[in-house]
Amino acid sequence: MSAGMSVPDVLRRIVERRRERLADSAVPTLLPGEALTPADNDFLAALAARRGAAVIAEVKMGSPRLGDLRGRVDPVAQAELYARHGAVALSVVVEPDFFHGSYELLAACKRASGLPAVAKDFVVHPLQLAWAREAGADAVLLLAALHDAEELAAYAAAARGLGLVPLIETHDLEDIAKLAGEAWELVGVNNRDLRTFEVDLGHSAALLPELPPAALKVAESGIDGRAALDELAESGFDAFLIGESLLLADDPAAKLRELVE
Repeated sequence: MSAGMSVPDVLRRIVERRRERLADSAVPTLLPGEALTPADNDFLAALAARRGAAVIAEVKMGSPRLGDLRGRVDPVAQAELYARHGAVALSVVVEPDFFHGSYELLAACKRASGLPAVAKDFVVHPLQLAWAREAGADAVLLLAALHDAEELAAYAAAARGLGLVPLIETHDLEDIAKLAGEAWELVGVNNRDLRTFEVDLGHSAALLPELPPAALKVAESGIDGRAALDELAESGFDAFLIGESLLLADDPAAKLRELVE
C-alpha cells in the first residue's frame, strides 16, 4: 500500500494486523506470469460457462460487522451444500483475526465441495499468494484500495504465475482508474461501503460502464434475493458473490436454489 493512500479505518486496522503476522516471513520475488484463459483455470471457466447467472457462494466464519460465526456455521457442511444446490464456485475468507478464517479452511471447503475457490484475503505480501496456491485455491482476491496501479499489476502477474486468476475488487472510480492499460480477467464491484458497511446495489450498476470491457464482471455483497440478482444481471454483471444471505439463512439450500434456478 503506497504512502498517502486513503484507506478506511477498519481496512487499515485489518491490513496493519496482517502485516504484523507476515513480518517475520520470507518474501518471495514477484515474478511476471502468463495470462490465463478459461481453459487454464477452473474458477474462470466456471464463471464463463454460467455468464450472467454464476453464483460464487461464500464461506466465512465471522466479520467485523457480524461478529464471530464459529459454532454457528459449519463451514465444510456449508461448502458441500453450495455444491449440491447450484453454486458454480466458492469464496472462502481466510483472514484470521477479523474474519476467523484460514488457508486450511479454504483447503477443507474445496475438498468437501469439489468447487473451484477464490481465496479472500487482504493481500499485502506475496507469500499470501503462495499460501493460496498451496491450499488449492484457483483464484485470489486483490483489493484495489490497498495498492497503487503498479503494485496491483505486479500482484496480479505474480498470481497468474502461480496459476491463480486475480479477482480485482473495486469500490469507486479511484480504484477503477488503477486498472487502465492492463488486461484483466475478473473485476468485481463491492456494494458495501468500506467506511460505513452500508450496502447499495445501485453502486455496482453505476460503476459497471467504467469497468474493463473484456473482464468478467462480479457484483459483490448485499445480494439477498433473486430480484436483486436479476437486477444486477440485467445491468450487465456476469457473476454474483453472495455470502451473508446464505450464511444466515434459516434454510441456506432453499435460499441458494432461489438464487440460481
